[in-house]
Amino acid sequence: MDLKNVKVPKMPGGGAASPLIKFGLVVGLGVYGVVNSLYNVDGGSRAIVFNRILGIKDKVYPEGTHFMIPWFERPVIYDVRARPHLVESTSGSRDLQMVKIGLRVLTRPVPDKLPTIYRTLGENYNERVLPSIIHETLKAVVAQYNASQLITQRENVSREIRKVLTERAANFNIALDDVSITSLTFGKEFTAAIEAKQVSAQEAERAKFIVEKAEQDRRSAVIRAQGESKSAQLIGQAIANNPAFITLRKIEAARDIAHTISNSANKVYLSADDLLLNLQDFNLDSTGRK
Repeated sequence: MDLKNVKVPKMPGGGAASPLIKFGLVVGLGVYGVVNSLYNVDGGSRAIVFNRILGIKDKVYPEGTHFMIPWFERPVIYDVRARPHLVESTSGSRDLQMVKIGLRVLTRPVPDKLPTIYRTLGENYNERVLPSIIHETLKAVVAQYNASQLITQRENVSREIRKVLTERAANFNIALDDVSITSLTFGKEFTAAIEAKQVSAQEAERAKFIVEKAEQDRRSAVIRAQGESKSAQLIGQAIANNPAFITLRKIEAARDIAHTISNSANKVYLSADDLLLNLQDFNLDSTGRK
């Protein structure tokens, strides 16, 4: 069978469809190019651009909308706001006590060094750098202090950790905004020793208080005895100068007894001599004075 003489029938309207297909392809490519040639950088972020031919560009793009070549370029966006990181490390103090320290750091990448950070560390730079340098810094600083000094000089320890950690992080183009110690936990033996020391100190303070109280009681007894002696001396002088002083005291005592009995709800039957109420028998004459 000779296929050379076979004629293929033409599709009706085929000549008009070809320009429409071409136009649709051009419009589609144009829309694709426009959509994929723009990217946004949100607030608190910075962007760098990776070019398939040139690699990472050195320019850092700020917040806003930027242009790129579709397919040949893609943006890499970094969050440059400070983010907290909590790290716990167990270290040995200078007196060989094991200390568990919790550290909170606020870190952010240096915006101008983002191309270098991407080339050397990638996008997850925090996970690659922070744990190692924090653990090493904590072990180096804690080893310079005794366990008791970590408590009494906590501010100095925190300041020293921040100084060393800031210098180490700067080598990786990472900025530290804040470093603070969140927890200090010691071993069971050291905790028991601290509790025993506190109990001993409390007992010593209690013994000191008892001694001081006894001394105050002794002084009070001496002062009270001196007062009673002086009072007795004055009473004796008053009686010697005026015998009616005793009669005055009896009258005062009788008044107090009568006031107490009058306010009592019970009925009392006693002789006037026992209650010092026989005031008519008192000798108020002061002729007996020498």
